[in-house]
Amino acid sequence: MESIVGRAKELQMLREYIASPRSEFVAVYGRRRVGKTFLIRQAVNDNFSFYITGLHDGNLSRQLIGFAVALQKYSHAEELSVDSDWMLAFHSLGRYLESLPDGPKVVFIDEMPWMDTPKSGFIPALENFWNSWAAQRDDVKLIVCGSATSWMLNNLIHNRGGLHNRLTHYISLEPFTLNECEEYFTRHGFGYSRGEIAECYMVLGGIPFYLSLMQKQFSLAQNIDRLFFSPMAELKDEFGNLYQAIFKKASHHIAVVTALAKKRMGMTRTELLAATKLMENGVFSTVLEELVECGFIRRYEPYSETTRINGSKVSKNTLYQLIDFYTLFYFNFINNNVYNDEQFWSTSVNSPLHHAWAGLAFEMLCLHHVRQIKQALGIAAVQTRICSWRSSGKDTNGAQIDLLIDRKDRTINICEIKYTAAPFAIDKKVVQELQNKIHVFSEETGTRKSLLLTLITANGLKDGLYSVFPQCVVGLDQLFLA
Repeated sequence: MESIVGRAKELQMLREYIASPRSEFVAVYGRRRVGKTFLIRQAVNDNFSFYITGLHDGNLSRQLIGFAVALQKYSHAEELSVDSDWMLAFHSLGRYLESLPDGPKVVFIDEMPWMDTPKSGFIPALENFWNSWAAQRDDVKLIVCGSATSWMLNNLIHNRGGLHNRLTHYISLEPFTLNECEEYFTRHGFGYSRGEIAECYMVLGGIPFYLSLMQKQFSLAQNIDRLFFSPMAELKDEFGNLYQAIFKKASHHIAVVTALAKKRMGMTRTELLAATKLMENGVFSTVLEELVECGFIRRYEPYSETTRINGSKVSKNTLYQLIDFYTLFYFNFINNNVYNDEQFWSTSVNSPLHHAWAGLAFEMLCLHHVRQIKQALGIAAVQTRICSWRSSGKDTNGAQIDLLIDRKDRTINICEIKYTAAPFAIDKKVVQELQNKIHVFSEETGTRKSLLLTLITANGLKDGLYSVFPQCVVGLDQLFLA
């Protein structure tokens, strides 16, 4: 099996759980294509006692048949025996596991949310299997995963029924960082520069499956055209597949991300309701929460002196912002390819469309690498609050700040994020704009904290008369910190 990139911490955790002297119930969750199954297979080296994958859109009958087929495979039974319900199916699994020699019995149920079809009784049967049988032993290692993050959280991690506090461990698997993407490309023989890797990240995010479709004999532009715009493009229809696979009723989720794709700094709940024409009710609240939990959007409070660091209060001013790279790319390019141009990406490079997208995508790249930015600034251990700010004044020329790092040591890093093809040049006009922005921010917020102008650039800072104006400068290389 191909060796895994990164994931050292997660691999160690899984192997410790498998080697523990008790039965373990472990949930691994994360968005579609992030590498959950690959991680688990690596940790176990494919030595499963039982392995089943739920069927997407399969009804109860098909799910039970799939379960029976997998059980026949591992038990080497001569005949296929399909149980009539989940209680009996899990009973059959328990009887088979009891027949195995001493040692850890690793049971892996992949895409578990798909098995929980309406009125199937799956959750009560799983509760019974774990509570009345597996948990009473010391050798069962039940590992489950699913891309439907909301289902995993509601039914397993935050379960208030028979599985309440029964889960022994859970692992949230995040996309690769830039550092891990660089390791992946290096290991697979790509010759891409860090600038190209960053741009690739701005298109695909750090999703391992998407990266696995890249081919080293092609340039970055050729790969993007091949994956999204060619007649046989493998990711052309990924948008619909992505949301439909994660959310059972995805139309509302798609409506929300469609609205947010048009607003750089995000929208309030009230603004989203107006833009999507959706009903103000609990269903809408659930949609927002699920999109946040699955990493498609983020929820944050605009900067205020009265909001405490790490506060989680949701107010009428709370903003929701799109932070999924593929979704942003879809709305800017795939959805705009009205002429079915097979080289739409290549022909769009350096166009106004590309520049507008790149500026926003680079901001998202920085938001996904705040830990690396803090490390570069020497404040990795300082407690911080991450937010943005926009002026409410009428005569401030729409002053806004892309990223604020509000620190417990009474200092704020005011981050100005610039994506340019060449080193960014600071001239007198830029200095005046930044000075005005800082002045308006200080006046409107009334802050007494120290303010440090922090410039984050994609291609460095050009030497010049005003290049010493920012107190702190973070370059692309520092976003690649481990």
